[in-house]
Amino acid sequence: MENRIRIGVSACLLGQPVRFDGSHKHDHYITGILGEYFEFVPVCPEVEAGFPIPRETFRLVGDPDNPRLMTTRSQVDHTERMIAWAERRVRELEKENLCGFVFKKDSPSSGLMRVKVYNAKGMAEKKGVGVFARAFTRHFPLLPVEEEGRLNDANLREMFIEQIFTLKRWRETLTRPANMNHLVDFHTRHKLLILAHSPAHAKLMGKLVAEGRGMPAEDVYQGYEKLLIEALRLKATTKKNVNVLQHIMGYFKRQLSADEKQELLEVLDQYSRGYLPLIVPVTLLNHYVRKYHQPYLQQQTYLNPHPVALKLRNHA
Repeated sequence: MENRIRIGVSACLLGQPVRFDGSHKHDHYITGILGEYFEFVPVCPEVEAGFPIPRETFRLVGDPDNPRLMTTRSQVDHTERMIAWAERRVRELEKENLCGFVFKKDSPSSGLMRVKVYNAKGMAEKKGVGVFARAFTRHFPLLPVEEEGRLNDANLREMFIEQIFTLKRWRETLTRPANMNHLVDFHTRHKLLILAHSPAHAKLMGKLVAEGRGMPAEDVYQGYEKLLIEALRLKATTKKNVNVLQHIMGYFKRQLSADEKQELLEVLDQYSRGYLPLIVPVTLLNHYVRKYHQPYLQQQTYLNPHPVALKLRNHA
């Protein structure tokens, strides 16, 4: 695939032997399946901050909201060193045009959530965020981020990858002159995808686009991007998907035969009950889009938001 989407990844997940003991945590889903579509920018905070291999392990200590990064055995505080490096690194990553980042779970530098933080008594609470992960998400608040362990959850995996592909399409829109015609085009193509995540955001974004011609284009674009990312971070539930699927079905009310309509209704009912994955009604609707030549639906990203080979809609 040409023009692969660039995302950051903890280097150990790519098979690089950068862990404290010289090992790695190669994630074959990331390098294999996702590697067909993504170009990876590896980051290892400990090695890039100048710590050797092998090295003493680190852990977070103190206040979960503002922990210290300490060596486990010798209790040396390396917080300032890691923070200084992280602040420099995130500024460097601005040049990489990243559309997301996959972090190593549980890492005191890269863990995105529920990282162990040890109190004065040596007891651990899973309330921390890794030093680099905290700096990254603060610097890039709108970028899709996830941990490799959570990618095993089909719903979380689908949400994360869908965000990345949508953000890539948005970035392509940003390469064009900033005017309302281009924004209207993007919104029109993504309207049903947004609706599947958040009807409330879809309404707000539609209003912004409708009223945007009287506002500075830069302000409209910034407001739209913020709402877009907020919407995609909300789960596209079965109920919301059924609403969109029924909406799509309405475009064929004068074209479907009685048998076709009954078949589609049965498939929607089975999907709503959890017996079928989303890919089944979507595939059937794509068939009708092609059969009955629906130009509006042909451009709807909802029906083809990411490569079918990723199998992101195949779970019931």
